Amino acid sequence: MRSYLAATLVASGLLAGCSFDSAVGMVNPYRIDVRQGNYVDQEMLSQLRRGMSRDQVRFVLGSPLVVDMFRDDRWDYVYHHRPGRGQPEQRVISVFFVDEVLDRIEGDVEVAADATSAGEVQPRTRVVEVPGPAGRD
Repeated sequence: MRSYLAATLVASGLLAGCSFDSAVGMVNPYRIDVRQGNYVDQEMLSQLRRGMSRDQVRFVLGSPLVVDMFRDDRWDYVYHHRPGRGQPEQRVISVFFVDEVLDRIEGDVEVAADATSAGEVQPRTRVVEVPGPAGRD
């Protein structure tokens, strides 16, 4: 009698193990969003002006994630967002200085919604013209 009971327990354990994958497929675990780096949006970029000092740029955008020790005239702001579900997003924005003042911005800058026509896909990488200080141009 004991051998039948042990055999029944082993068989039911094996059958339960086979159906474990189907039970896991029904469970939807929570996955967190992972955000890393410097988030720079269009509003922050619109505050920049050509001729701003490094301290002024740092005040607007925050400290850069990457400062190249061989090229002191460039700061890189890298942002990586990996949502729990969906495709990861990465943005890279480079700020260039000439004679210790802001000269230009390059990188993944989103075009304003009203600037594109419906259905037209614009490349995300472009050079942004930074306006000069007010009163001078």
